[in-house]
Order: sequence, then C-alpha cells, then structure tokens
Amino acid sequence: MEKITLQTSDNLKIVGNHFKVPKPNPGISLFHMMPASKESYSLFAEQLNKAGIGVLSIDLRGHGESAGGNYQNFTDEQHQSSIHDVEAAVSFQEQEGHSPLFVGGASIGANLALQIIVEDKLVKKAILLSPGLNYRGIETVPLAKTVAKDKEVYIVTAKDDLRSGGANDQQAQVIFNQLKCKKKIKIFEAGGHGTDIFKTHPELMDELVKWLKN
Repeated sequence: MEKITLQTSDNLKIVGNHFKVPKPNPGISLFHMMPASKESYSLFAEQLNKAGIGVLSIDLRGHGESAGGNYQNFTDEQHQSSIHDVEAAVSFQEQEGHSPLFVGGASIGANLALQIIVEDKLVKKAILLSPGLNYRGIETVPLAKTVAKDKEVYIVTAKDDLRSGGANDQQAQVIFNQLKCKKKIKIFEAGGHGTDIFKTHPELMDELVKWLKN
C-alpha cells in the first residue's frame, strides 16, 4: 500500500491509500461513511487487492488526512462538493490504466458512489453499503432512475440500522426498486451501518469481491 495525494477540480488536497496491482486489471475507488476515514476499508481493500483489483480508498474532504476543514462544520453544499473528491479518485484509477472501473461507498459515501456511476460512463459497478434517500442533500431516487442499463449495482443494508432517520433497509429497498440496471440487494437482520456491516458479516467481503470479478 502507498499513500497518495490527489488534487480535486476545486483545488483541494485529498489523501488516499492506494493498493496497486499489475495493469490492466480492474480498479475500485472506495468512499467512507461519517464519521470514518479511508482506513475503514483496510481489510476489504486487502481482499480486493489479493483478488487482483487495484484499490484506492480516500479520505473525503474534511475527514482524516484530507484538506477542507472539519466536516462537522460543513453545510449541505460542502458535503455535496465531496463529489469532486470522488471524481478525482476515479480519474486517478483511470489514469493508472485500470479497466473496468468500480466504486464502493458507505452511507453518504454510498450516495456519492451512486452519483458517480450515473455521471461517469467508465464506472461499471457500484457497491452501496447503507445508502440513504437523502444524505445532506445527495438524493438517491433521482439518481437511481438514471443509472444506465448496462451497469450493475449491489446494495447492502441491515434491518437494525436506524441511523439515517428511519429503517435503512426500507430506504435501501426504495432505491433498489428505482434501478433499471442489473441489480442485487442483501438485507441482513442485524449488522449496523455502512462498513460496520463488515465487522458483523466478514463473509460479505468475499461475496462482494466475487460479484465484482464476475
């Protein structure tokens, strides 16, 4: 693993953990939940890397080692501008020569992952851990309706997750129902929120790796 620094289109320094593989091979960019950092994906990144997938896990602006202030003081507009961090990560993976490109996100990171799979034609698959209908103004239903039919989305959530202002599994189901692409959803009875699901269901990491490589 190497630590890298990216420059966003709005001139912020974003720090990421980069797990290299020989090219050409798939590449995935990972976006964390709040409060969390790029390290929340460490175990998953190692498994992805062992499977031959290049991984870039970034600290979103205002988190961890990245610039941008303190996310706890962010307006909704500042949270929404994290899409520039996501774009920089995907662009880096493209420049590295990875193909196809994938993304994964947890909580607000999941909403951002859904946004980038809509906006970037090179992103082919997205893993969404505990997506919400509206995290800080990043609304997923309008996005889900516009995911291209040749792309794939895998949603994971848990019934005991109440962090997002209601039962997260119900919100995830609404998002899933709006997708017109190839899609899959897994709803655990218990598992918590975002990347916490990996702690209670470590077997999920293997399943997601296989899904990406299929």
